[in-house]
Amino acid sequence: MQALHPVQAVIQTKWPARHPDRLQLYSLATPNGVKVSIALEELGLPYEAHRVSFDSNDQLSPEFLALNPNNKIPAIIDPHGPGGQPLPLFESGAILWYLAEKTGRLLPADPARRLETLQWLMFQMGGVGPMFGQVGFFHKFAGREYEDKRPRDRYVAESRRLLAVLDKHLAGKAWMMGDDYTVADIATFPWVRNLVGFYGAGELVGFADFSHVQRVLEAFLARPAVQRGLTIPA
Repeated sequence: MQALHPVQAVIQTKWPARHPDRLQLYSLATPNGVKVSIALEELGLPYEAHRVSFDSNDQLSPEFLALNPNNKIPAIIDPHGPGGQPLPLFESGAILWYLAEKTGRLLPADPARRLETLQWLMFQMGGVGPMFGQVGFFHKFAGREYEDKRPRDRYVAESRRLLAVLDKHLAGKAWMMGDDYTVADIATFPWVRNLVGFYGAGELVGFADFSHVQRVLEAFLARPAVQRGLTIPA
């Protein structure tokens, strides 16, 4: 029997694995969290999902911090990682890239196009996610009470700029990488959905101006694996 990774031994005291031979997902159905559940559903990999509840500060528990010292979801443990050894991994972009490389799917085969996919994945990680998240704070959450609207307007303007970059890039393309559906799409469109849906900021950012982003978002949300992944963990 394979020995447990030290992180596995710790985290299983709080989230016991019923199926320890499967990939273990520790997450919540947020835009970052569903990136990984969607990818797992698209790939058909066997996995077990564990809910990391923000309401009870699970992300700050010693058990979760053993897996991700940055206390953010999602995180995974793959019991069958490189060399057949358990692999703990955090950061949604890194997890998406790992799963794509592990399976040989959701990435173009051509090396140059793989790097182009990585560039758009980093575009989401460094721009789309942080900026859209700030719009959510200042429009939907505590920041909406601030009388000074300059912080909100700064992030709205940057989010609108990012949407324009996406819209121009998507003109004439089915997906971020043309005909290839990749991790770049799985990273990007949960955030677009959240911006106009949960955050209710579509009108604020002028989402109606970005027809190509709207078109691809609709195609993304029509995928059965996406629909399943958006609800995981329950």
